[in-house]
Amino acid sequence: MSQNDTKSEEFYLRFSEHLAESQAWPGIYMFKFVVKSDSPHLDSLKSLFDASKAEFSEKLSSKKTFTSLTIKIRMDSPAQVITIYKKSSTLEGVMTL
Repeated sequence: MSQNDTKSEEFYLRFSEHLAESQAWPGIYMFKFVVKSDSPHLDSLKSLFDASKAEFSEKLSSKKTFTSLTIKIRMDSPAQVITIYKKSSTLEGVMTL
């Protein structure tokens, strides 16, 4: 495991602990991402979620350069949230808020 992988795993461990303490599980979790408006990854990002259960909200920036994507969906556990974030981190140009 590289040093970056170790730091990443430490981050996700702390994040998981924070999620476990900050809300009840299962529960509604709100994901927020920013993507360049011309990015092919907006649809890829949405495909990480069950469209029949997720509430999607998109907003263009004032110059229409970026799209803000908010997803509200019921998650069973902090681990499920982290899995989504890890998958989204593989999409180039997707910023997590």
